[in-house]
Amino acid sequence: MMGSSPNDHSAIKNTWLSTMRLVRWRMFSFMFGFGFFAYIQQKSLTVAAEPMMPQLGLSQMQIGWLQQAFIVGYLLLQLPAGVFGQRKGARYTLVLVGVASFFATVATPIAPYLFAGQPLFVLLLLLQLLLGLAQAAIFPVSAGVFEAWFPPSRWAFVEGLQTAGLGLGAALAPPLIASLMTRIGWQQALIWTSLPAAIMVAGWAWYGRNSPAEHPSVSAAELADLPPLASTHADANISFARLCQLLTNRNVLLITLAYGLMNYVFYLLSNWCFLYLVQARHFSVLESGWLASLPPLLSAAGALGGGILTGNLSTRLGARWGYRLMPLVVLPIAGALLLLTVVSQNSYAAIGALTLCFGFIELSEGAFWGGAMSIGRQDCMIVCGVMNAGAVIGGLIGTPIVAYLSGHGQWNLAFLIGIGFVLASSACWLGIDASAPLDTSVRAHSAH
Repeated sequence: MMGSSPNDHSAIKNTWLSTMRLVRWRMFSFMFGFGFFAYIQQKSLTVAAEPMMPQLGLSQMQIGWLQQAFIVGYLLLQLPAGVFGQRKGARYTLVLVGVASFFATVATPIAPYLFAGQPLFVLLLLLQLLLGLAQAAIFPVSAGVFEAWFPPSRWAFVEGLQTAGLGLGAALAPPLIASLMTRIGWQQALIWTSLPAAIMVAGWAWYGRNSPAEHPSVSAAELADLPPLASTHADANISFARLCQLLTNRNVLLITLAYGLMNYVFYLLSNWCFLYLVQARHFSVLESGWLASLPPLLSAAGALGGGILTGNLSTRLGARWGYRLMPLVVLPIAGALLLLTVVSQNSYAAIGALTLCFGFIELSEGAFWGGAMSIGRQDCMIVCGVMNAGAVIGGLIGTPIVAYLSGHGQWNLAFLIGIGFVLASSACWLGIDASAPLDTSVRAHSAH
């Protein structure tokens, strides 16, 4: 095999350097950071729950209520957060989000110094609600940033790459916080793990902009690489008629339904895998801890790979089939892997199938978010907020189902329901046309 010439190495290096100089990738790094730290902040309470309960006199049921408060806040503000982000712009919205999230996370370990008993529990409940309300804006607004700063051919890729960061954050949070807790206690651990997020928010407040045209460092060449509408920020004149049109759009409703159905399986794998390994497969707690870290890692790889593949498909086949094809193929495979988990007699084969299932589920993330951006265009913050609300509803519906069935030893039935949901999610894509953006007539009328 012939070796590479020095000129080839120089060309590769120059291409890489020119890519890194693009301001859009600096914008992406901030969106990656917001998502990464959001998952660390979300998981911190779960990891710290064990020492919190005896120290603060909290029951396991009360810890469950704290987690539910986050989910409720996260759900309630999905659509309003998309509207707010579109009206106020990504720069202001994400600064507000970052400050509120930092306050909620840091105030949690400080609260026991000021309160005890029922007042403490109520305060912790309100702080988790605030964290959910604040973080509701992160992913819809991130989608708006990607829509403004990247060409359509890269939307699925950057969404997949950001989702991979979420998997890494979910995998990193437990060992990081647990190791710090053993050295400095849970309160100090939560405080110290919050500081990098505060530094990132300050950096975004200084460097972030709503659109490429507003940023002084964006070159003419980088602007020329974007569609004409990308040089301006999203239209903030959101009329009631336009919002109603969006909420009743067939593609928006179908992609929201599909995302909610798929997320039953996502929540099943991400939240219940550990207990399944202990209760149904009879692994030890220590072994289950290590094995349960495998699905999030493969999910990160799946999200990244799915973003790359979906981006290539949308470029070659167009938005309609480019976004549709991946969910039509990978979600039924995920269903088959769930079935293999149920019927497998070998416990290690079952965890292998479960891990692969999570990877195939996440292969579809780029299609969902890229498809929502293609449908919504300049309204994509709102469309993505609606779609993400569907995901949270899927989790809220699925959690009691899985809790009831697993509590009665019927793990296989919980997985079989997941098979039906994931197949239905795939079928929804037969009716989703991401090449048909929202009708611009209402948008144009509302601007006058």
